[in-house]
Parts: sequence; C-alpha cells; structure tokens
Amino acid sequence: MSLPRPSPGALEQAARNLGMHLGEQELRAYDEILQATFADYDVVDALIDAPPVASYARTPGVRVEAADNPLNAWYVRTEIDGKPDGPLAGKRVVLKDNVCLAGVPMMNGASSLRGYTPDTDATVVARMLDAGARIVGKAHCEFFCVSGSSHTGAAGPVRNPRNLAHSAGGSSSGAAALVAAGEAELAIGTDQGGSVRIPAAYSGIVGMKPTWGLIPYTGIMPIEMTLDHAGIMSANVADNALLLDALAGPDGLDPRQHALPVAAGSVNNARAPRYAAALEQPLRGLRIGVVPEGFGWHNSQADVDDAVRAAARRFAELDVRVDDLAVPMHRHGHAIWTPIAVEGTTQQMKGYNYGTNWKGLYVTSLMRAQRDWQAHADDFPPDVKSCLIAGEYFYARYGGQYYAKAQNLARKLGAAYDAALEHADALLMPTVPMKAPPLPPANADARLWVTRALEMNANTAPFDVTGHPAISVPCASRDGLPVGMMLVGRRGDEATLYRLAHAFERAFEWTTL
Repeated sequence: MSLPRPSPGALEQAARNLGMHLGEQELRAYDEILQATFADYDVVDALIDAPPVASYARTPGVRVEAADNPLNAWYVRTEIDGKPDGPLAGKRVVLKDNVCLAGVPMMNGASSLRGYTPDTDATVVARMLDAGARIVGKAHCEFFCVSGSSHTGAAGPVRNPRNLAHSAGGSSSGAAALVAAGEAELAIGTDQGGSVRIPAAYSGIVGMKPTWGLIPYTGIMPIEMTLDHAGIMSANVADNALLLDALAGPDGLDPRQHALPVAAGSVNNARAPRYAAALEQPLRGLRIGVVPEGFGWHNSQADVDDAVRAAARRFAELDVRVDDLAVPMHRHGHAIWTPIAVEGTTQQMKGYNYGTNWKGLYVTSLMRAQRDWQAHADDFPPDVKSCLIAGEYFYARYGGQYYAKAQNLARKLGAAYDAALEHADALLMPTVPMKAPPLPPANADARLWVTRALEMNANTAPFDVTGHPAISVPCASRDGLPVGMMLVGRRGDEATLYRLAHAFERAFEWTTL
C-alpha cells in the first residue's frame, strides 16, 4: 500500500517552510523528481521494525481508586513477576510513568498522552525482571517531567507522605511518594535537572543519579538527550546499590552509552562493577569536600544549610576527612544548564521527543502518540509553557548559539568539578536549598505555579550537565520534613558514593538528627 502523495500545495508549503519560493513549473518538476523518494518511503512503510519482545507475563494496568490512592501517587497497578530467584527477588519496584512497559498504559503526566500504551519494554524493565524483581505499577509524574515540584501532573498533585499538604518533589513525584510510604522498596525515576534527587530530598528517601549513560535510557521517554539520566529511588542505600548492579552497563541501543567511564578498581567488562559489594569497604582515608558555593542561595533555608553542615561534620566520626573545598564555578552551573534545558527540550519535542541523527531504538509508537502535541499546547501547565516559549524564542532568535555555547561551557564546568575531585573523593552540599514547601493552591497564578515548579534545582541541575554521579541521602528532619544531603563523585565512581551514604545511614538515624 502506497503512502499518500503530497498535493502541489503541500509541496509548496514544505518549500516555503524552508525559505524556498517555487513556481508552478518548478513544483511539477520536483514532484516528478521526488517520486523515487516517495517509493522508498513506501518500502520502509511496508517493512516491520519489531520492537524488543516483552518476555514476562503481566496483567493490564488497572487504575487505582482514590480511596486506595491517598497520595495520588499511583497511575496504574500491575503485576509482573521476574525470575523466581535472583538478587532482587522479593523487591517491589514501581516505575515512573515515562518508562515504557509493554501493554500497560503510560501518559508521562500529560493529558495529551492519555490513551497511549507502549508496545515494548524499556531496557531497565527487562534487566530488573531478569534479576528477580516484581514490578507493581506505574507512578504519576509531572507533566512531561518538567517540574521539580509535585503539583503539575494532569492527574492532579502528588502528596508528600511526610505531610500531605506539602510537595513530594518532582518530576519523579509519585515514585518518591510510594517508596517513602512503604508501598514499594524501589523505584525507577529519571533526572534531567534533579528529578530523582529533588523528590528523594523532599520525601526522605535515597535517590541516585548515576553517571550519564550508566543506566540505559532505551525505552524511556526522553527530554533532552545530553541531560537524560535514568536513576534509582529507594528506602535505603543497600537496595539502591543492588538495583544499580542489575541495571548498569551498555545495551547497544542507547547512544548516551558510547564512552562510559570505569572507576579505578572496578571490573572493566560489558556490565558495571558490583556496587552492593562495595558497601562494606572501610572509609578510612576517604576525603569529603564541602562545597561552600552549594550553601547560601537566595532561597536557602538556614535550618537546611545548618543541618547539612552538621551532617558533614558527622562523617569525621566515621574516619572520613572533611574539609571545605571551593568550586566557584558551581555558582554558574544552573545558568549553564538553562539554555540546554529550555532549547534542547523544545527541539527534542519538535522531533516528537526523539529527534534525528542518532543510532539506537526509536519507540515509534510513542512518536506517533506525540505527533500532534502542539494541538494540545493550550492545555499545558504554565511551567511547560514557559520552558517551550523560552526555548522557541532563543533558538529561533539566535540559531541555537546559546545552546551550543552552554554545551561548550559544560566541559569547563565539568573540569572544575574534576579538579575539585582530585582533592576529595566526594563533594558535599544540600541536595536542595529548602525543605518540601506547601503545594500551591489549584487556582495558583502562573507566577506562583512556575516558581514552585523550578525554585529548587540550583545544586542538582549542574550535575545533569556534567554527568557526574550524585546521590541524595536524608540527613536530618526539621519541622517534620526531611533534609537532603547530596554527595557527588567522580564519573564512574558510584561505588564510593554508596560507601559513604551507607555508612552515614547505618551510623545515624536521620529522623532524630
């Protein structure tokens, strides 16, 4: 069956979109010239590009009634049992709802994707099931994963189990809430500006954003390919490391994995080193650099800064050397992230979230579902609108120059952290400058809506730009809300971060600090 051929008017419009002005005779000539091209498209259309097969039986996604969903964190419940034995046997895992799970609905927090059901499993799904995990459902997330708070999803706000009137953090909001509430031991989140670590800090759980590309992003709805990180959320550090053991390493389908660094002492093979095995290694001789530029932001809360500095001092009780270590360029990290995030996200969406010019697995069913997103743009929340408006304006006005300059500056920013990490094994700062704020009212104006969505990522966003691994660990409680401490390591050295976080968790009960 042939694809519909363009009318002369459609050809003329395509040319005009490119700045060409063709006469009637020229249009007829190009119509003849392009017949061979159209015929090749017919061939491609007829061929089958079968997605990876989903190999574990599952139940269809079932919506959760409000009475059984007090945090509004569940999107759908399902049951998928992995292998009966394996390191993750007995562990319940929930997926952020931008992770493809074949046969189970996915909307990525967006009203425009309601009704979409993936036809493939993400690589992370196959790997965790092979390791024995049990997937129990999909968690609500923020609208297209743009917000760092939990009030922007099309299904309404996700509530923090520590205080139902407060944000659970975003954009992996439902995943964090469900883990914090004890409804799952583990969750898969994604992090482009802090979306694993922010909800971990707000909700009082552990959130690891690994080195860029360490976990395959294949089958997860992208935002901006140079910022996309898949990450792990958990109730404790040991489970987090256990899941990273199962997920890390190249899958041959994700171009983000073209040059994964390998930490000293790790096993350099197709899969990553054993992170769980590193937890019991002694800390003696390790050094932590407390980054003063990570404190004292315009919106920093004094009790958060004080609690994180106190937590840093506690590492000295664990045979870790702790010193201040300045990284002046950290103060520019968020600004460098901004053009990449707003322009890159806009251009990625204009390519139906997959774009072109890279090799790997394209989820074509998701591209079809996203094709008409602009027809729904009036319904987008203010945070998504502000991102897209800024991205469209700057890209059109300056031809992508500021996106490109920010990418060039990203190397300079990364080098600044690398230089600091020559003098320390990990950097330490607050994950976010504040405790979880109250959810904004449903009738909040655009200013408050956007402020609450984007106010917290000054410390988290820079490490999405540079790709350094970073873990958020709860380190104190203030006013009944968690305080998150972030440890940042050398690229490829998640093991050291796990060692430090595990030792802190075992030695100190954060809810009493």
